[in-house]
Amino acid sequence: MTTVTPIIIKNARIVAETDCYDRAWLRVENGKISAIAPGDSPQLPEANIVEANGATLLPGFIDIHAHGGDGFDVMDGDVDSLAGMARFFARGGVTSFLATTWTDSGERIQQALQAVASAQDMRAGGAKLLGAHLEGPYLNAEKCGAQHSAYIRRADPREVLPWLDLNVIRLLSLAPEFPQNHWLIKEAVRRGVTVSVAHSNASFEQIRSARDLGISHATHAFNAMSPLHHREPGVVGAVLSLDDINCELICDLEHVHPAAIEILWCCKGVERLILITDSVKIAGMPDGRYQFSHQEVEKKDGSVRICADGTLAGTTLTMNAALRNLMSVKKLPVETVWRTASLNAARAIGVDDHKGSIALGKDADLVLVDDKLNVHMTIVEGRIVYSRDEAE
Repeated sequence: MTTVTPIIIKNARIVAETDCYDRAWLRVENGKISAIAPGDSPQLPEANIVEANGATLLPGFIDIHAHGGDGFDVMDGDVDSLAGMARFFARGGVTSFLATTWTDSGERIQQALQAVASAQDMRAGGAKLLGAHLEGPYLNAEKCGAQHSAYIRRADPREVLPWLDLNVIRLLSLAPEFPQNHWLIKEAVRRGVTVSVAHSNASFEQIRSARDLGISHATHAFNAMSPLHHREPGVVGAVLSLDDINCELICDLEHVHPAAIEILWCCKGVERLILITDSVKIAGMPDGRYQFSHQEVEKKDGSVRICADGTLAGTTLTMNAALRNLMSVKKLPVETVWRTASLNAARAIGVDDHKGSIALGKDADLVLVDDKLNVHMTIVEGRIVYSRDEAE
């Protein structure tokens, strides 16, 4: 293992897993958090000293639903594109992410997953790639959203088992109302893959049955799913009312109305809500029209819509902005809601033993932010991968 220079972050407000310190220091050694304490930091001549000047140190954000950014897309099927995405995400405080696929041909999905497999150990000076989120192609065309409806299909073992054998899929999103997809739910869960309901027109009862098969997650709650009706609660009613289902949220205040966010919070609470970006390749790019997958989209004022019909097509959201928006809607401080951007995602995909919170022995995945959640520094496994001062 390559030795990493120790880091001491001093004079920080630290939001740790079990405590919040108004003025404290944290030491990083060999990529791990080795000490946290209030007050003045000790002298360690060989360490890299980071003066926080009262800024807030949070666990690095974990984005388990991100398609691309800065001109790069997971479906490029290219390690260099994944590296470019990793660097872009780090600027928004992301320290870990799942490369999320689109519905496409088997060949293109295979290429994208193989690229993820090849990039598992890359050190690209950005966020850590934890694996893949397979969103589609086993969805419901009636709720396709921006997904390519022509490629939506049912789960075929001959196609998907080789993908699972790559051992990079950590989260799998599908429409569970189709019996042909049921075997995949059980097989994925057997392999330790988290399975999510997504782009689904299922009934309440169908979701409850899918929960019994192993579904434990809901992809971008409210979006691309059958709505809540008082006599047919649909997917929305099911994921809100079933206590053991985690719910992703695109908190850009466009995909989901603030009142619906309030309802989601009331039902799921701080433990079951997971912020995501659902960012696409034109995140971070100038406004304008772009070719996106199989269609033309327009990026304007932070929104991405399909030119032909105005359908929302992913986001340009960053994780720090998502957390800031949630704090604004809920009128809650960061020490109350921080886990929605980190620990909850880590738990959902089974990496919370070493990621997702500031605690002794965990990976030193950290983000230093000001009181408006602007990112000043991102540290991934003990390495500074983004510094606002150096970027400027």
